[in-house]
Amino acid sequence: MSDSVYKIIDLVGSSTTSWEDAATSAIERASQSLRDLRIAEVKKLDIKIEKGKPAQFRTNLRVSFKYQD
Repeated sequence: MSDSVYKIIDLVGSSTTSWEDAATSAIERASQSLRDLRIAEVKKLDIKIEKGKPAQFRTNLRVSFKYQD
């Protein structure tokens, strides 16, 4: 069994429909340039408000990926 090392980064995804879509967007975009994504932990949820209504859902994620040998 080999030892593993993981890097942890913060991502913020946004969506006009939901926090789930915002998280999915961030993960899908990160997976285009990072390999072997492992865990995404939701750190914070917020909503941008415009004219008294929700305009954008934002999900702040902590994402880990494995360093490649």
